Amino acid sequence: MNPAAERERRRWRPAVLVRLWRRRARIALRSGAALIALAIAWSVGLFLFVNVIPDRGPAPGGRTDAIVVLTGGAERIDTGLALLAEGRAGKLFVSGVYRGVDVALLLRLARNAPADLECCIVLGYEADNTEGNARETATWMQAERFGSLRLVTASYHMPRSLLEFRAAMPEIVLVPHPVHPARFRLDDWWRFPGTASLILAEYHKYLLARARHALFSAVGL
Repeated sequence: MNPAAERERRRWRPAVLVRLWRRRARIALRSGAALIALAIAWSVGLFLFVNVIPDRGPAPGGRTDAIVVLTGGAERIDTGLALLAEGRAGKLFVSGVYRGVDVALLLRLARNAPADLECCIVLGYEADNTEGNARETATWMQAERFGSLRLVTASYHMPRSLLEFRAAMPEIVLVPHPVHPARFRLDDWWRFPGTASLILAEYHKYLLARARHALFSAVGL
């Protein structure tokens, strides 16, 4: 190599390295800022999500056309049956029931359920998640020509359930009726591993549901 050219190459090498270092530093700073912004948004969203989880019993409400229970705990079924016995609606729809379970068996499994409720209970077997619960219930509500329902599910599950149900049947009046599981501790929830695990899992499912509905809305579905 020409000595003059070699001297020139050596003279420019530090400048090139400095430019590369600066470019990588800018990329790292931008990536770090994006991660920090994402972490802040996630934390704020979690705080807002926790604050919409019902922390008290349901407010007294009037009669609705139907009571809808989402399976996932005996307390939900017992609550739905009690509401039906009180005359809070004329029909009880239980969504997400295992195949092979009929109304008679459901009443036997429930605590203190009057046998004369059997005529007013309908079971749905098609749903295997909350989105499916909403679709299955919407089909049943349309067939019955009902305009309002009382939604019974666990308190931590209520925000996502309302999101799915409002998307599936925007014209229906929804009355939330949260059930409060004994082991779910909303106060100081981060101190209780079981509660914290439930809240974080529900929060992430809620975010995915929001993203899915936003995407469908954007593409016109």
